[in-house]
Amino acid sequence: MLRMEIALFLVLGVVAYMYDSAERTRTALHRTFSALLAATLVHLALDALTLYTVNHLDSVPKWLNDGLHRLFVGTMVLVVYLFYQYIAILVEEESGKPRKLDLAARVYLAIAEAGVLVLPVHYAVTPLGNYSDGIHANVCYVSVGVYLLLCAGLLFGNWKNLNRKKRFAIGAALVIELSVSVLQGLHPTWLISSMGITLMTLAFYLTLENPDILRSELTEQKMSMLYLKSQVNPHFLYNTLDTIRIQAQLNGDEQVASLLMRLVSFFRRSVKVDRPQVRLEDELELIDAYLDLMCMRYPALDCAIDVAPELLNAQVPNFILQPLVENSLLHGLKGKGYRGTLRVSAEKQGEILEILMADSGTGFAAEKKQEMDEMLLHYDTWEPKLTGNSIGVLNVQKRIKLLCGKGYGLRYEENGLGGVTARLSLPWREEEA
Repeated sequence: MLRMEIALFLVLGVVAYMYDSAERTRTALHRTFSALLAATLVHLALDALTLYTVNHLDSVPKWLNDGLHRLFVGTMVLVVYLFYQYIAILVEEESGKPRKLDLAARVYLAIAEAGVLVLPVHYAVTPLGNYSDGIHANVCYVSVGVYLLLCAGLLFGNWKNLNRKKRFAIGAALVIELSVSVLQGLHPTWLISSMGITLMTLAFYLTLENPDILRSELTEQKMSMLYLKSQVNPHFLYNTLDTIRIQAQLNGDEQVASLLMRLVSFFRRSVKVDRPQVRLEDELELIDAYLDLMCMRYPALDCAIDVAPELLNAQVPNFILQPLVENSLLHGLKGKGYRGTLRVSAEKQGEILEILMADSGTGFAAEKKQEMDEMLLHYDTWEPKLTGNSIGVLNVQKRIKLLCGKGYGLRYEENGLGGVTARLSLPWREEEA
């Protein structure tokens, strides 16, 4: 048995090293999984120690044996609590629903850990091996039962909001731990509880947290965006050039020169792909050039950018605003003959930067709003789009989730102007001097 604990510790140690050495945004989900790996490694080490001490009751002092067993059971409770936390955060990110059971989970954690400290420790001595039993040992079983029930409730209560891969990972982990716990309860001398914990951790790592999988997804998205940014919408180009031609006939060269300057500025800025993150000011200059051209083509448009100077140094993903501004014009204001307003603003709320693009367009049809919400919520189940009406929206959502973390992203809401507001939530990061 001791060899099994050592082997599990080494396997999980390699996993922890690979996970923490991989480049990734440290979101709440990733921090929780890192804490889970650390707690599980400590638990495996204590499992190996208690396996030795419980089978040497005559030579190991009782205070040492009891102390190690209290630590062993305490880390077991902490590990299953962290499993619950990981699944709760995962479900919250996928469903958009706030976590409602966190308080109950923390209260039980405090009660269980207090019980670990004060309940008496008892040992069973058998020909097949010794083990701890009684009320102190039962804290393990009760804790596993409580947190498995909470996790099962999250899984089945949000079944439709989770994609197949996440449903499989959570379901497989719960079945593994339940099976191992039942076998451990039926055969106490087997001492295989740590095997269940390790297999649960590996189930999440291999299906959801493998850095190679995340890296391949990020590479795919980068290639998709590079392709998109190398393509210029020919209709936009032709229509703009036609506008310039008409203005050349009606006006003098000064206005034509101004239009050409804005057009050149737009294309020059839109093809910068060397950095994934740029200053918000750079992004605003890009859409300012774009809006100048559109307002010249459609004089009834009223476009404005209202962003405080102290926000201009914020770091945002490159080429993230223009697709959304274009979407507001083509799908919001087009239905009104390009007559109306478009306002771009930004605000800092704690450690979150929110960028809003509000139009006074025709708004969403009921079925279109539902379709858009579903696409943004389940962005990872949709293939990257290179054509179609929602090309910019879907790829913006995918890029934000990959570059900034799943806690950030894009959502649409109706506004008081009768149109739609695109709301981008990004982590607050300033450009370093």
